[in-house]
Amino acid sequence: MFSNLYAATWGEVGKVKEKGFFDFDLFSWMAWTWQTAAFFIFIALCITVMLIWEKKVPGGSPRKGILGLDTTRGDRLFISLLGSAFIHLAWLGLIGSLLWIASIICVAYFIVVFKYV
Repeated sequence: MFSNLYAATWGEVGKVKEKGFFDFDLFSWMAWTWQTAAFFIFIALCITVMLIWEKKVPGGSPRKGILGLDTTRGDRLFISLLGSAFIHLAWLGLIGSLLWIASIICVAYFIVVFKYV
């Protein structure tokens, strides 16, 4: 019945654990998972794409949107990312852990912000 026990024994106490791909001693203070790494890679990718977009098509001049604020591309990116964080937090609090649906809502939110704000 209990042939495969995965609990550590006293013989395992001083042994060095095998490291995985995302195991860095520098970042040991944070619970790094592939989802966490993907999130930070996505943020870095967004900033890189915005930089390339601005270099190719200069046009960061502010425009007035439905909020009545003058926003640039960077402002709209920040509003999109911040709003997406709140959408995910609200989804977790109200619905549960089916976050892929919240992610689809966030993509739609991102498009609306970049088009109308």
